[in-house]
Amino acid sequence: MSVSAQYLPAAYSLTAVGVWGASDFLGGVGARRANAFLFTAIVHSSGLVVVCALALMTHAPFPGIASLLWSLVAGVLGGVSLVFFYRALARGNMGLIAPVAAVLSAAIPSIVTAFAEGFPGSRQVFGFILAGIGVWLISRTEGAAGRPEGLGVAVLAGIGFAGFYLCTHRAGNASALWVAGYSRAASFLVTASIVLFGRHLSTVPKPVLAIAVAAGILDVTGSVAFIRASQIGRLDLAVVLSSLYPAVTVVLARIFLHEHFSRGRTIGMVAALAAVPMIAG
Repeated sequence: MSVSAQYLPAAYSLTAVGVWGASDFLGGVGARRANAFLFTAIVHSSGLVVVCALALMTHAPFPGIASLLWSLVAGVLGGVSLVFFYRALARGNMGLIAPVAAVLSAAIPSIVTAFAEGFPGSRQVFGFILAGIGVWLISRTEGAAGRPEGLGVAVLAGIGFAGFYLCTHRAGNASALWVAGYSRAASFLVTASIVLFGRHLSTVPKPVLAIAVAAGILDVTGSVAFIRASQIGRLDLAVVLSSLYPAVTVVLARIFLHEHFSRGRTIGMVAALAAVPMIAG
């Protein structure tokens, strides 16, 4: 394996980090100004349109039945989890939600992969631990109260995201664009049904609508990048690296919202950066 091929999965995972982090920042801003269910449905619809258009324009081959089914299951899990995640962002409970969800969503696929494909090298395992510590320090809010209901949402979101990772990986080597497209279609159907039957329809201001569309495009781009990373490399490496996306969200919040950048978050950023070459190498 050439050096470039060796680091290609890490490059895809780090791409997912960048776009997912930006998407979550926009999602946190937008969900505070509109109904979280409606906002999430718009996010999924914009991502669905873009990724399917790209798949058709590039003549990406359609996946088989098994890949299609796994993609749909992934979309249901990911779509519901994203609703939980955006609602948590809107309520300001991210001090508990984000670190628990991020670490849990990375830990479950890593454990599954370890049993299915064998444990990675000791250097990469240490990188996993360092990344987990980094994600926790980056995304937690100092002094946040650990309320039971917040913990429940965190666990549900983390399990759902872990299910999304595992199911997209089970979709095999089908076109990443179509895997992301079908999963996004399922996510949209779920959230749109919640909006319709839950009577969450309302007028969305144009600025918020633009934020939702942008968040959807970024979110599905991250999904495509993650899927490619898991297809050409180990799932646990792709998941742990991709879970570093809160670092981007925090940096954007510091730049645009002037949020406090504590010593703990600084240490977390350093830990996350140090973990990247360990995991990638």
